[in-house]
Amino acid sequence: MKIVIFGANGPTGRLLTEQALAGGHSVTAITRHPEQFPIEHEQLRVMQGDVYDLASVENAVARQDAVLSTLGVPFSRQPIQVYSQGIDHIIQAMNRFGVRRLVCVSSSATEPHADPQGGFFFEKIVQPVIVNTIGKTLYEDMRRMEKMVKNTNLDWTIVRPSGLFETSEVTPYQMAENHIRGRFTSRADLANCMLGQLSSDRYLQKVAAVATVAVQPSMLKLIMREAFQSKHK
Repeated sequence: MKIVIFGANGPTGRLLTEQALAGGHSVTAITRHPEQFPIEHEQLRVMQGDVYDLASVENAVARQDAVLSTLGVPFSRQPIQVYSQGIDHIIQAMNRFGVRRLVCVSSSATEPHADPQGGFFFEKIVQPVIVNTIGKTLYEDMRRMEKMVKNTNLDWTIVRPSGLFETSEVTPYQMAENHIRGRFTSRADLANCMLGQLSSDRYLQKVAAVATVAVQPSMLKLIMREAFQSKHK
């Protein structure tokens, strides 16, 4: 399958690119800085592009079978538009060229749920601070993105991970529609989940929540990364 990946140079995007190539797909990786892209493969094409530029998005989407988006930006107190503006251009390009399959990353924080296993610290302090303060503008734009995707007639799947962390390989993760009990998702599992949607219609025109259950990261390290480092997917 010919797939194009937006946000390919982020941590999840790179894993997704590697997994897609290992699975025999032909991949077009879109990044603003192709000279910094670390992956080489005979089935890989690295293109310079910017989701704010409709022409470059159209150039990337043309002649593809599916579009995968791992777009991500850091938290900011300023308004964020990359998710909504980016998906708007992606949708326009897909409609123009008749590309149907779309898989995009959002976050479980767009629709927080109580987690009895989370404990007082997570439920009353961590989650409200991240969702309503540190990440407020980011999650607002993610919600706009989700609404725009749901209003299309494309064959879409929105994937909602929880707190992202690193594992050396794919683990036995779990999925559910809309929400799943689980505070963490490894990037390797997220990438694998996204890729799996291309060969399944279980979550067609649905929201798929994904959580890692086999291993768990340090809560403190996760909070520090969420608060002070890049939110790139």
